[in-house]
Amino acid sequence: MDIIVCLKQVPHPEHFSKVTFDPVRGTKIREGIPAVINPPDRNALEEALRLREAHGGTVTVLSMGRPQTRESLEEALATGADRAIHLCDRAFSGADTLATAATLAAGIRKLGRFDLILCGAESMVGATGQVGPQLAELLDVPQVTLVKAIESSDSGRLVVRRALEHGYMRVMVSLPALITVTRELNTPRLPSVLGIIEAASKQTLTWGCAELGITPDAVGLEGSPTKVVIIFQRQAGQGRQGEVFTGPAPEAVRKAVARLRELVEL
Repeated sequence: MDIIVCLKQVPHPEHFSKVTFDPVRGTKIREGIPAVINPPDRNALEEALRLREAHGGTVTVLSMGRPQTRESLEEALATGADRAIHLCDRAFSGADTLATAATLAAGIRKLGRFDLILCGAESMVGATGQVGPQLAELLDVPQVTLVKAIESSDSGRLVVRRALEHGYMRVMVSLPALITVTRELNTPRLPSVLGIIEAASKQTLTWGCAELGITPDAVGLEGSPTKVVIIFQRQAGQGRQGEVFTGPAPEAVRKAVARLRELVEL
């Protein structure tokens, strides 16, 4: 089973409060903030490794990002992935979810045949959950999102549990397919000492627009149908006023309702 895992490098969750924004460009400022593999993507990688151990095949990790993203790809190789593809080009910067999916799709087409694509259900930064489904649509393969368990797998299909608000849905999907996974799926392993040593001999390729055969105006900020127009920071409680009503609960509720009616009539 040949599996592709899409990884994203994000600021370390423990340092999210330090992330600031450029109000002119509408982009995040991450300088000085440690970066890690997006947590749900670790679960996607772990599941890919388990499937390879059960069925054989290969695990390829694919990521679009700045030169620093290579560090996360090296960690994925040390964890057990067979090879890594780094999509890196200045033209890719500023991409929205659709432009990101289009770039990933171009990379996957260049890779060629695959049986399964695994993605984290969402990034811990944007949390849109859009890239996986958009990628599946661009590649014209079936998709299942929010997968919390894989019940069975063979060379032709998967049976998975898709998370619902009050339970789950059992879904059978034919391969090739794309699934996005939640953090409930498994417990990701850590790189081993041997894995770190072996990672040095594994293949890591870097592809830009030229290698992918795409033009700069089709990706990144130029190829994004949605753009950040303005960013502003709102202080909690800014412009708010509070009133406290005391006494027995029924009396306090009557006072609150009466006050609300007064405010509505103002």
